[in-house]
Amino acid sequence: MSKVFDYNIAKDRLSLKEKLGQLFMPAAFINDSEEEILRLERLIQEQQIGGLCFFHSRASAATNYEGNQQVVYNESSFDTLTSLIERYQAVAKYPLIIAIDAEWGLAMRIENTPQYPYAITLGAIDDAELIFQVGKQIALDCKAAGIHWNLSPVVDININPNNPVIGYRSFGENRELVTKNAIAYVSGTESEGILTSIKHFPGHGDTATDSHLGLPLIDKSKEELLQNELYPFQKLIDKGVDAIMVGHLSVPALADGKRIPSSISEEIIKGTLRKEMGFKGVIISDALNMHAVSKNYPLPGELEWLAFNAGNDVLCFSEHVQEGIETILRNASQEQIEESFERVWKLKVKAFNEHDTSAELDFNKAGALNRKIAEKGITLLKGHDSDIANFRDTDYCTLFLKRFDEHQEQVKILKAVKRMKSEIRDEKQILLLLTPPQMKPTNSFGFLKEEINFINDMINTKQVVLYHYGNPYALQLFNYEDTLATVVVYQDMKEFQDVATAHFLGQFKAKGKMPVTIKSLYHEKL
Repeated sequence: MSKVFDYNIAKDRLSLKEKLGQLFMPAAFINDSEEEILRLERLIQEQQIGGLCFFHSRASAATNYEGNQQVVYNESSFDTLTSLIERYQAVAKYPLIIAIDAEWGLAMRIENTPQYPYAITLGAIDDAELIFQVGKQIALDCKAAGIHWNLSPVVDININPNNPVIGYRSFGENRELVTKNAIAYVSGTESEGILTSIKHFPGHGDTATDSHLGLPLIDKSKEELLQNELYPFQKLIDKGVDAIMVGHLSVPALADGKRIPSSISEEIIKGTLRKEMGFKGVIISDALNMHAVSKNYPLPGELEWLAFNAGNDVLCFSEHVQEGIETILRNASQEQIEESFERVWKLKVKAFNEHDTSAELDFNKAGALNRKIAEKGITLLKGHDSDIANFRDTDYCTLFLKRFDEHQEQVKILKAVKRMKSEIRDEKQILLLLTPPQMKPTNSFGFLKEEINFINDMINTKQVVLYHYGNPYALQLFNYEDTLATVVVYQDMKEFQDVATAHFLGQFKAKGKMPVTIKSLYHEKL
């Protein structure tokens, strides 16, 4: 941190254009080419941008990922990340604040780094201290990488089971549960001097549209929003949270009836968030490359101006930095720029004053923490532990249904289903270990229709004990209510697999509680 200086003096030396540059946080990609790295270095030097938000690669960025572009695996991504941070900091006139989405750890973006449970898994445990520890450990991993700002947690209340983008990233469907867990997570993160940013204001939980690809509409009254979606945000504002990320959502009740994206709505940001809810911290936009907004504002610099003018202090994933700076300079008052700069500069003071790089990645601590969470979280959705004990004493066949590649060839999958049908034809009891191909609900969580039918036929004709290692919403596809027992494990990490085995062997009872309502759609289709 050789560039740390007296911020109270230095901030007075910045020109107005440099102050504006401090509000921009373009994307940086860990697996960029040398040409792309040099281009970003020039941008840092010429525009004096304030920070960078790191992503794995251009192919894995959410707006590209749906196109199934090949994502290159790089086992050295962490080392590449730390080297790039040093390199970018070296060319910056003012220290860069480095951000990343690490909701369940650096593993969300980086291979071979510790992974922690998804928010929905944390929602199954009644233990704020364990969630505090998750926030703390993720913060330590961020420090080891040279990252100051973890753009999490998600405080959206996931009401819609078909939500294509939040779902497992939410702590659950209950406002008190989400709020309590978010407070614990934030407290743990801040205990190690890492900044947080709750998201996605004013609430992305009750949508069926992915804002990376389109603009979701939340057509609720203001009273409904205050009672539910806005509740966690208000509670965390009262606790003094560092920053809030504004999502790309159409919420007419908060925008004087206009169907405008919340990220460019003065009514929502300056009105609801600032004036009515009393938030005085930093407001950061959701990624400005997301199609909910970027497709409608193709003129370079226009979207950046609209987002800034609406009240965003940090413009995340701006793809037109130079044009954005020029457009804002032409249209904004000096007072507007100074106000946002002051908030961002104070955040940087906090980041650099509280930050050190003494931490190292600790896979053992992560594994031990994950084991505790797995034990606390494993949930009986159907049946009783005694049902599993009685089943365990019979002759049963164990069937593993897991696809290691969600894009596996359909012909191979159908052959596997045919083979499994033959293998269990004469069996009466089945222990089914089920891992959905993907966490998102798109395309039936990655299951083929033939797989879904096979599982449901099995449940209808056999005595089945089901252990489910994935997003619990996927159970809606199956007739789980007719199983002897259904156990939700939530994840397929080794620690969770070990705990599921121990539970089946009767070594402890399931203590977790479902954080969301799971309603089988099977009978509705009959």
